[in-house]
Amino acid sequence: MGNREDLLAGARRCLDEKGWARITVRDIAAASGVSMAAIGYHFGSREALLTSALIEAIDEWGTRLGRTLSAYGTEGASEAERYEALWAAVIQSFTDDRTLWLATLEALVQAEHSDDLRRYLSGGQVQGRRGLAALLRGASEDEIDDATARTLGATQLALFTGLMAQWLTDPQQAPQAPDVIAGLRALTPLVGPGR
Repeated sequence: MGNREDLLAGARRCLDEKGWARITVRDIAAASGVSMAAIGYHFGSREALLTSALIEAIDEWGTRLGRTLSAYGTEGASEAERYEALWAAVIQSFTDDRTLWLATLEALVQAEHSDDLRRYLSGGQVQGRRGLAALLRGASEDEIDDATARTLGATQLALFTGLMAQWLTDPQQAPQAPDVIAGLRALTPLVGPGR
């Protein structure tokens, strides 16, 4: 690997160990075995390097989670059982990939100061809404229209983000997959039948 790749690998290790806000240039240099000056040369700033490292990590994680979720449930299970299995897989990822989820939440705050990071996260939300809607409909993303992505996909993403925040804050009290399903069933009478 070259210095650029070493810096990215070091920054990813730092994200795993410290989260975004507490990482210094010195930490990245030590983790990568590359000089602090190389950060400026290759990335321009600590923030640009961390943004690149986080994007790389999120892309890899997204691919892994996508494979896991696309195979959720068991053959012959009802739709409700498959949906509950999806939530169980998502909740497991909050434990398995905790440091990445925390870094992602920190990145949301940092995006206020980085147009590149904000654009990346915004694009990820667009893809996430469409991908989640496709997963729930058992369709390809190309088959999902904008209205379905904006309603079904966005609502699923909102549930996902809210549950993630609860699990990262207090995993002992956070809902399990059956609780999510029971909560959604309790909401159904409030919205009534569709138009």
